[in-house]
Amino acid sequence: MAKKGTFTSIDVGTTKICTIQANIGDGPDIRVIGFGIAPSRGLKKGLVVNIDEAKESIKESVRKAERASGVKIGSAYVGVTGRHVTSMNNRGVVSTNRSDRLVTPQDIARVLDSARSIEIPNDREMLHVIPRGYALDGQSGVKNPVGMHGFRLDVETHIITAAVASIKNLVKCIRGIGVEIEDLVLEPLASAETVLTPDERDAGVILADIGGGTTDIAIFKDGSICHTAILPVAGYQVTRDISIGLGLPFEVAEEMKKKYGKVMPVANGNFDAATVSSEDGFSFAYKELCQIIEVRMEEILRMILLELPPGEYLHLVPEGLVLTGGSSNLPGIEMLARDVLRLPVRVGMPRGMFGLTDVLHDPAYATSVGLLCWAANHTIGEGLPSQGYWRTIGRSLNRLLFRIRRLLPH
Repeated sequence: MAKKGTFTSIDVGTTKICTIQANIGDGPDIRVIGFGIAPSRGLKKGLVVNIDEAKESIKESVRKAERASGVKIGSAYVGVTGRHVTSMNNRGVVSTNRSDRLVTPQDIARVLDSARSIEIPNDREMLHVIPRGYALDGQSGVKNPVGMHGFRLDVETHIITAAVASIKNLVKCIRGIGVEIEDLVLEPLASAETVLTPDERDAGVILADIGGGTTDIAIFKDGSICHTAILPVAGYQVTRDISIGLGLPFEVAEEMKKKYGKVMPVANGNFDAATVSSEDGFSFAYKELCQIIEVRMEEILRMILLELPPGEYLHLVPEGLVLTGGSSNLPGIEMLARDVLRLPVRVGMPRGMFGLTDVLHDPAYATSVGLLCWAANHTIGEGLPSQGYWRTIGRSLNRLLFRIRRLLPH
């Protein structure tokens, strides 16, 4: 059952920080009451590299959202990305211990505990343990076994881990501005919440969120996640190629990419001779700009394809590729992706919003909106205790210790 209330999401990206506040009620739609967008500083490829700069960028975004909504932000759902994120699939198995052999929620908790009982290095922590499907007495394909009869309960899970140091640095930035973290969510999982359809998830689809610093990948099959990956190449590399190839300052290259850039420009009579100029007086051939963009985007698309088993991708993801993220706004990217991958391709837009959504109907904000959908639809941490849970436990223990001290003789 979807949760209700006011939720906040913070997407800490390499090029921008986006904070959204929204009310979620009985209906499926999200009512946005405030958002704040600020340039990102102190981050590189999804990782915090300067805590003070990152904290100020997040603070600016949060304050803008608070001014728009008039509501103070106390806690938020925060997106996580970066090359440090890894994933694996693992199984768990338990026996049902009731006399009537009915599966209970407690059995679900036990079998998930069994699945997460794997050794991970001390410098890593579990971010998500997501059940992909259950089996009862060998019968697979069970989505919700609670209330069903069976002696043996199996679960297939997708486990996502992250580097402890990277997570702690991100958490320190958020808490440093007075905002607590309700849950940390892998960004491609959040984007999928608002971009993909149930039919695509069931048949098989690959989502690629091409942002500023990373390309986040999630593959869905039979309605559940089966693979995630983070590639350390994205829009930043496109801009850098333009900067180097055309001899432009990085900021000018970014401006030209957004203003004139196309992935597969349509040739016309003046195409070869056409030149474009920036406000700073730089001029260059339009054809060269587009060719540089095309080469880098083709490389990124081929890297996405490498995440699929060779020769099996048509069977695995018949629904093809759904592109989202800011870099998917480049004109011609769908055509290039179809030519390179030989798969159906579409650009995914965040859906299901109303209210203050002037600029949010854009692939660049798929993660930000998706975090709100995740907040409403998912158990915090997918079976892992939330930050808020541990704060509650900590306060209870402190009160208990205080009472014990008062009873002890001085």
